[in-house]
Amino acid sequence: MGTFRYVLRDTNRLLFRHWGLSLLTLFTAVAVFFLVGSSALFMLNTRYLVARVESELLVQAYVKNEAQLQAVADKAHKIPGVASVRWVTTAEAMERLKTRLKGHAQALTILGENPLPPSLEIGLARAVLAPSVARELLAMPEVDDVIYAGGLADKLARVSRFATRFSMFVLVIAVTASALVLFNTIRISIYSRRDEIGVMLLVGATPTFVALPFVLQGMLLGMGGALGASLLIGGGYEALVRGVEATLPFVQLFRDPSMLLRLGLILLGGGITVGWISSWMAVERFIRRALRPM
Repeated sequence: MGTFRYVLRDTNRLLFRHWGLSLLTLFTAVAVFFLVGSSALFMLNTRYLVARVESELLVQAYVKNEAQLQAVADKAHKIPGVASVRWVTTAEAMERLKTRLKGHAQALTILGENPLPPSLEIGLARAVLAPSVARELLAMPEVDDVIYAGGLADKLARVSRFATRFSMFVLVIAVTASALVLFNTIRISIYSRRDEIGVMLLVGATPTFVALPFVLQGMLLGMGGALGASLLIGGGYEALVRGVEATLPFVQLFRDPSMLLRLGLILLGGGITVGWISSWMAVERFIRRALRPM
């Protein structure tokens, strides 16, 4: 118990003896882990958008008038690769638009008569069949136009792959920067106490006993940086989601409180681990040199 109290006392001294350096290290760690968490959220949102587009991928066939919907639907059922066909009348199309616009739906009153055409929503067995199905539908005289989001899904998939690679790159750079900052902070602390550490080793103190306060210092700084970043990300992301929903009703970001909690725990574990490894490397290197025979 006495040893544990000494370790805690010495850790407290290390943190507050160079309080300016400790504060600077803490702010740097917050910035680094905030960058890591933001990159992870960016990657999650791109994947979420891609998954949504692919799950909702439909071929929309716009028909010249509602009286022809049944005839076009019967023909569409016979096209290879078509899994489902659903009617969308002009009235239903307008109601959908109002629902998506939410608070901005009043702007539609200036349109007067409903300008939206009737259409068929055609579900596919596989997304890759969209171009061939679209060609079959365009060949029908009753169909005015055909729209599908296959190209958009493909572009979003490429964006998702880029976001994953970019996030991994940022993760490596950020973790390396955090480790270097903590490593140098511990080295400065060790340098300021080099004579005291040398005496302790000479009188029989074990390397573990000498190293523990410095390791705890690094772990606390890493944990504090990760915790600060997690709180900033949690509050900032919720504000971002509300802002996007208010200004861009068509864009829906990934929203899951449990996901933010898991991300915070991962950042916290990462901060403790990086602090432990970098501080142990710094103090172990010094102790090894101090114990080297003259």
